[in-house]
Amino acid sequence: MDETREEPDALTAALVVDGAEPAGPVISPDGRWVAWTTSAFGPQDQPASALWLAAAGESVAGAAAAGAAATPVRLTEGSAPAHELSWSADSAWLFYVVDEEVRCLGVTPGGPAGDAVTVLRWSGEISGLVPLAGGRLVAVVAADELTDEDKRRQAQGDDAIVWSQRAHRQHWLWHRLRLLDLASGELTVAPGLAGRHVVGLAQRPDGGPLAVLSWDCPEYEPGAFTSRLHVLDLGGGTAATDLGSSGLEASSPAWWQAADGWHVAWLALVPPAYSTAVLDLAVRADETATDGAAADTITADETAPSQPADLTASMTVCPAELVPAGGGPPAALFAEGLDTALYRLDPAGREFRRVTGWPGQATELSVSAGAAAIAVLASTARTPPGIRVGPPDALVPVTDTRPELRGFDWGTQERLSWRAADGLELDGLLILPPGLGREDGPFPLVTLIHGGPYWRWADDFQLSWWRWGQWLAPAGYAVYCPNPRGGQGHGRKFAAMVAGEVGQDEWTDILSGLDALVADGVADPGRLAIAGQSHGGFMAAWAVGQTSRFRAAVMAAGIADWAIQIGVGEEGRAEAAFCASFGWEGPGPHRHDQLSPISYAGNVTTPVLIVQGEDDTNVPVGQAQYFHRALTHFHVPHELVIYPREGHSFTERAHQIDVLERVRSWLDRWLAVDCEPAVEGRPDLGVPPLQLPAAG
Repeated sequence: MDETREEPDALTAALVVDGAEPAGPVISPDGRWVAWTTSAFGPQDQPASALWLAAAGESVAGAAAAGAAATPVRLTEGSAPAHELSWSADSAWLFYVVDEEVRCLGVTPGGPAGDAVTVLRWSGEISGLVPLAGGRLVAVVAADELTDEDKRRQAQGDDAIVWSQRAHRQHWLWHRLRLLDLASGELTVAPGLAGRHVVGLAQRPDGGPLAVLSWDCPEYEPGAFTSRLHVLDLGGGTAATDLGSSGLEASSPAWWQAADGWHVAWLALVPPAYSTAVLDLAVRADETATDGAAADTITADETAPSQPADLTASMTVCPAELVPAGGGPPAALFAEGLDTALYRLDPAGREFRRVTGWPGQATELSVSAGAAAIAVLASTARTPPGIRVGPPDALVPVTDTRPELRGFDWGTQERLSWRAADGLELDGLLILPPGLGREDGPFPLVTLIHGGPYWRWADDFQLSWWRWGQWLAPAGYAVYCPNPRGGQGHGRKFAAMVAGEVGQDEWTDILSGLDALVADGVADPGRLAIAGQSHGGFMAAWAVGQTSRFRAAVMAAGIADWAIQIGVGEEGRAEAAFCASFGWEGPGPHRHDQLSPISYAGNVTTPVLIVQGEDDTNVPVGQAQYFHRALTHFHVPHELVIYPREGHSFTERAHQIDVLERVRSWLDRWLAVDCEPAVEGRPDLGVPPLQLPAAG
C-alpha cells in the first residue's frame, strides 16, 4: 500500500465503474505461469482491455526460473479483449483470440519468447480453443463466417425468419467443432458433428479422443434441453460416437480415470429446480484396427448405469465449476454457505473430497497438471476481485487492479445467521454504515435480494454497478443481503425448496431475518426499502404486492408475470420449474398466476423504481412495461427507466453510472426522515383506474 497516497474524495459512481477488472486466469500445466485479462473503460468511454502474463510465484513447485519477470507483463492492449486463453500441454505456448485472430505466444522459463504469431484469421465468433496433444492440432469452436450470400441478404433486408429452419435463419451462430492444423493453417470441420452446436470439449489426458458436449441448435430454448455427450476419435477417421443425453445446459467436460477405465464428468442443471450437479459416465475404449492404425472404438460402458451418475446429489454444498487436472481426477469449486472451497474427485469412492477453503467468493478456477498449483479470481469482504495463484492452501495475489479504492472507510460487513419459521438454517450479510455498529441503530435499511434464485450472496466485496451494498452503506444505509431457500451453497435439497413455490417460503425466509434486525434495533421499521435484480427484481415486485411495510422498492430486470417469461424469456420452459405451470394446460386458473407479482399489483402502495435493459433476452423488456402499466393503472408512484442497447447485464459506462446514482437517489427520496410514507395511500391524481367493459 502506498502510504503517501492522498485520502480519496467521496465515493462516486464513476469511481465504482471505472476501475480495471481482472478475469479469466489460466495457469500453465507446469504451474510456472499464469495469464489473465483486464477490462476497463478507456477514452470516450470505450472499453479498454489487456492481456497479462506473470510468474505464478516462488512458492509454487516448478515456478519460473531465474530471470523470470518479477512483475506482470502486458502482452496486448486495445479495445478488443483477448479471450479463450489456453496453454499447450507442454506449457510452451499460450493461445488466445483477439481481433478476429487466433494467436500463439511462445513462453520459456524466462518469459515470453518474442512476439505472438497469428495462426488463424476468422471473422466468425470463436467460443472455444483447446490445443491438442502432440502440438500439431488445435480444436477450435467457432461460428461460420458470413458468406457473400449472407452479406447480400443482410444488405438487401432479405431476412425473413423461418423459425423452423434454424440452420438457414441463423446458421452463422452455430458454433461448430473445427480442427486447425498449425503447420498448414488448414481449418476443417470435425467429422460427425457438423450439424451440432458445440458448447464444451476436452481431450483425454493421454492424448486420446475428445469429449464433446453439444446442442441440437444454437438457441438456448430449445437447444439447452437437447444437450448430448459425444466422443470423437481423432485418429480413427470415424464419426463421433453419441453417448446420450447429458442434461440441461451441460458444460465443462473433464476426463478422469477410475479402476474400471476412463470416465467423463461434466456440469449440468438438474430438476426439480435446475440446480448444478456433476454428472459422470464411464466410457469404454476398445482397441481396433482402422486402415492399419490403432484406434479407439468408443462406447458407453455396458456395465455402467444407462443414465449418467449424479456425483453430487447428496452433498450439502453446491458445485459451481469443474475443470480437468491433467492426468489426475478433476478439481471443482463448491459454494459453501458464504464461502468457497476447492474439492477433488476421489476415484475410489467416486465422490468429491474437500481440499481447502477460502472466505468469500472464488471463481474462474484454473489448475496445473495434478492441481499442485491453481489460479482463481477471489474476493473477500474488504478486497475487490483479484487473481490469486499458488498451492491451494497458500494462494498469493498477482494483481492489484483497484488501488484507487484503498483508503475508503467501508461499511462494516457482518455475517448473519437465523432460522426460518420452519426451523431451516439460513445465512446472509449485514453491512452497516462506515464506522458505526449495531448499537448506533436503528438505521434506514435496504433489503437486497440476489438473482437466480439459484445464486447467493457470498461474503465478498459488495461493490459494483449491480452490487450496491458498499455503495449504499457510505450513504448512511444499513444493507441486509439474505440467502433464502432456493439459493446456492447449501446443497441440492435446499435449492429444490422453491420448485413450484417461488416467492412463498423464500419470502418468509427474508422476512424472518428482517424482523430479527428490527427487533434488535438495527433496522428502522419506518424506513425500510427492498431492491433486487433479475430474480431479486421479481422478489422486490412480489414484496410490494404482499406488504406495505416498505417505503421504496427497486425492481431491476425483474419478472412481473411468469407466463410471459415462459413464453418469451431466454430460458423458456425451464422457468416453469419455479411456477409449476405453463399456461397451455387449459383455461386455468394456473399456478403461475398465483405466483406472479402482476396478479397483486392492485395491492401495491410502495413507490417502485423499475430498471430494465431494452435488449434483455433473459428477462425481456415487456416484463418491466407490464408492471409499469399495472402501477400506472392503480396510480402507484413509480418510475420506469429503460436503457437502450443493454441486455441482462449492462456494458455501457454511462448506463452503469446512471443505475448507481438513480438507485441511491430513489432511496434518498423516499426514505428521508421528513418524507411522508407513500403507504398511507395512493395520491389522488383525479383520474380513476381504467375499468374494463362488462363481459357480454
